[in-house]
Amino acid sequence: MNDLDKLSDLSDSILIHILSFLNTKDSVQTSILSKRWNHVWKYIPILTLHSSDFSTLKSFDKFVSRILSLRDNSIVLHAVDFVHNCSIESRLLGRFARYVLSHNVNLFRLRINVKCDIAHVLPCISSCHTLTSLNLSVSPKGCHNYGRTIFPKSLNLPALTSLHLGNFSFSANDDGRIDPFSPFNRLNDLIIDNCTVKDFEILCISSETLVSLTVCSHSFNNYGIKLSAPSLCSFTFTGTPYQMFCGSSLSSIKQVNIDAEMLANYSEPPAVLLSWLQELANVKSLTVSASTLQVLSFIPNLLKLKISSLHSLKSLKVKLKPLSYGLSMALKIVNLEKTLKAGFEPSSPIPDGMLNFLLQNSPSADVDIIDCLRSDDSFDHLPPSSSSLFAQFLQPSSQENAMEDLHQRIEYLKQVAQQTKRYLDLAEINDKEEILAVKEHVMMLSKTLGAIERQRVEAMRQL
Repeated sequence: MNDLDKLSDLSDSILIHILSFLNTKDSVQTSILSKRWNHVWKYIPILTLHSSDFSTLKSFDKFVSRILSLRDNSIVLHAVDFVHNCSIESRLLGRFARYVLSHNVNLFRLRINVKCDIAHVLPCISSCHTLTSLNLSVSPKGCHNYGRTIFPKSLNLPALTSLHLGNFSFSANDDGRIDPFSPFNRLNDLIIDNCTVKDFEILCISSETLVSLTVCSHSFNNYGIKLSAPSLCSFTFTGTPYQMFCGSSLSSIKQVNIDAEMLANYSEPPAVLLSWLQELANVKSLTVSASTLQVLSFIPNLLKLKISSLHSLKSLKVKLKPLSYGLSMALKIVNLEKTLKAGFEPSSPIPDGMLNFLLQNSPSADVDIIDCLRSDDSFDHLPPSSSSLFAQFLQPSSQENAMEDLHQRIEYLKQVAQQTKRYLDLAEINDKEEILAVKEHVMMLSKTLGAIERQRVEAMRQL
């Protein structure tokens, strides 16, 4: 029998190491295998708790409570990954935070993604001087929130090398600058996901050690980014490009990944995107999505422009994947007159002349077209994000005047609805799939408008 169960013959340290690769729910379930496995999970120095692994939030909360009670209390934590998809009870979160705080003397990796007050989790973070990787997303609690959580200025994390922030708003220091990352003297990787800037227009990113920067933005908040990061060599962006970049550190960037989107009626994002390419002078490797090229194609007379950058380009990769419905509709609406004259035909994933435009100063660069429609290949290091046209309209407002922001969103969606109706009135659509797609688009417009109207009513009640 022992020959058939060699796994159980392994030492506790090896079994604990093996179970460390499982989430906590699965590791606990190994306790039913035999008496040998009854208590092994209690000694694992890693906690991975995701509410999505449970059928109900109630069962998840109960599981977390029992785990904290039954674990061996002498075991210090090395890594914690805690994700709660909805608002969490303050009592349970407080208990979890206190547990982490009392076991964090050797904590290296921490991920917390919850809806709560930042004060509930701040103590277990700010005192962890061994932390090298922090992934933090703290959204305000409740159904209707009209402001993101202010990023705390009191974090003292001397060992931190990797920082991933989601749904935060950055505010000014005592000197009037918004420079939230300068205290992290060892920072190597930075991901800013759906974050905004409060009151000011410029976010300063100052770091002597920063090597990789990722920005994910589907926000209405327009702000500039001033880079002072001489070691920065990799930049990744996904979302709708509003942010203007400035600073000498742009010249140090060698690797760029861009997956850009655009909504109808927007003329500014393409110009911003072009300015990035102009500023990123010494890029050697450029990876773009097909949608990025489509966004660039909106710029009038783009192919006639002579760019002064991309002289050092060695590799150009274009990743083909389905366009979001929002960008697809934008293409149809913006080019409506031309489309009606020429007869509608689906546009090519890569607009004509776009590759030559990017390669005009590096004609010998390697070109690789990657079909992501038939493979699992995707943008490296990009955080997950929704490609829906409407997702950003339902994000919490980043403006002080929430009512004005909601009004702007409603007016914009009404304009899109009018343009969509114009397209339906003028274009002779014979393709049934396209008719269904446009009707679905109109339905989503109506639902989104209704949702924002309800948010506005709720906001008025709270005034």
